[in-house]
Amino acid sequence: QRRLSRRPALALLDVFQLHAREHPKKPLLRFQDEVHTYEDVDLRSNRAAWALWRRLGLSGGSTVAVFLPNSPTYVWTWLALAKLGCAMACVNTNARGRALRHALEAAGTTVMLASPGESGGLRGAGERWPPGAQWCWPVLVRAGGYEGLGGG
Repeated sequence: QRRLSRRPALALLDVFQLHAREHPKKPLLRFQDEVHTYEDVDLRSNRAAWALWRRLGLSGGSTVAVFLPNSPTYVWTWLALAKLGCAMACVNTNARGRALRHALEAAGTTVMLASPGESGGLRGAGERWPPGAQWCWPVLVRAGGYEGLGGG
């Protein structure tokens, strides 16, 4: 109760950053044969935030659709967006065609982050997704970093 009554409220990003400062070498994620520490995830999310801000101009108030499979990249992408103050619209990687387009429109997103393996679903969403977006740019996200971060 005491934590919930704090003003401003304690966010999950705050909790992560606290643990990253207090236990940087402690494992946070185990994925297949990989182990990622708090420090590693913090550094990767910082790099991702910098790339997304620098190359795409993302900042607080932006809504970003994330079309990524379950992997460590998903975690540091979420943290990067939180660090930038962006809202993250989690898009189910099984969505295709009209369902995908609807998800993007409902989120009011102007940017979508997708892994190379998910690009097949993007074709079915149509050329102008979402309507009314000032710009939209698919970005390929790989485990080691971000590729294709160009303006659009």
